[in-house]
Amino acid sequence: MTRINLLPWRAELRQEQKKAFGMLLVLIMVLAGAIVGLIHIQMGAKIDYQLSRNQYIRDEITKLDKQIAEISDLKKVRRSLLERMEVIQDLQGSRPSIVHLFTEIVSTVPNGVYLKTLSQTGNHLVMTGEAESNARVSTYMRNLDASDWLKEPNLKVIEIEDIKVNRISAFTLTVKQTSPDATEDDDVDDGGIQ
Repeated sequence: MTRINLLPWRAELRQEQKKAFGMLLVLIMVLAGAIVGLIHIQMGAKIDYQLSRNQYIRDEITKLDKQIAEISDLKKVRRSLLERMEVIQDLQGSRPSIVHLFTEIVSTVPNGVYLKTLSQTGNHLVMTGEAESNARVSTYMRNLDASDWLKEPNLKVIEIEDIKVNRISAFTLTVKQTSPDATEDDDVDDGGIQ
């Protein structure tokens, strides 16, 4: 019987399979490395793209913040101009009433009453003066009450001073400024006389 030794052939086949497996393993590792590298490059590109988008958004936000600040400054300037315009309109509107006020003050003062000071806060006038008697102060208050431009006279203080010849009544009274066409609820604020 002949004996055939198949061992070297099997050993060579095993060697070839090991080589093929090694080459396949290297090829798979290279391919896996290439895939990982490609994924890394693609993710890096996406990250760079997102970072550039974020930077663009930050730049636009900065521009909008500057525009908002400018708008805020413009609103302040506008508000300031509107307030100035209102003051000017109030002054223009109050010019005739100041003339009427002084005319009424002069026309309501009876003989024997002398005004020393006159001050205005809003639409309230505070008058201090002297009169020859208490009756003249009463007449003055009736004249103020009958006036179209002044209302609600209110006597705060009256003091009698004895001077060698005459007795003089020093008084302080308040009165509201109004206009003839004002209703009961209207308070006219026509500027201030100080």
